[in-house]
Amino acid sequence: MSREPTNLLQGTLDLLILKSLALGDLHGLGVARRVEQITRGTYQVGPGSLFPALHRLEAKGWLGSRWGASESNRRAKYYRLTAAGRRQLETETGHWKRVALAMAYALEAT
Repeated sequence: MSREPTNLLQGTLDLLILKSLALGDLHGLGVARRVEQITRGTYQVGPGSLFPALHRLEAKGWLGSRWGASESNRRAKYYRLTAAGRRQLETETGHWKRVALAMAYALEAT
């Protein structure tokens, strides 16, 4: 598989953020790094996409936040999944598994 970054499909950013935060609280840059890590470099999320998405998910009640110090001792906003966010992660995971399976079937069709 190519290591070249790929554009995100509609709706995948929310799922990737939720999945990234399922492992623990992270600040914005940490979320971006985790997305790149869990997608093995396929997706790289820039701040222009990431921060509006984090704010949108927080407004929906799927994320909570607190201010703290980053690794470089700078003030940073740390995000965490709420109970509603965990439920949404489960819902979206099921949806994307069905989409991936359907696409696999379609690509194997002759």
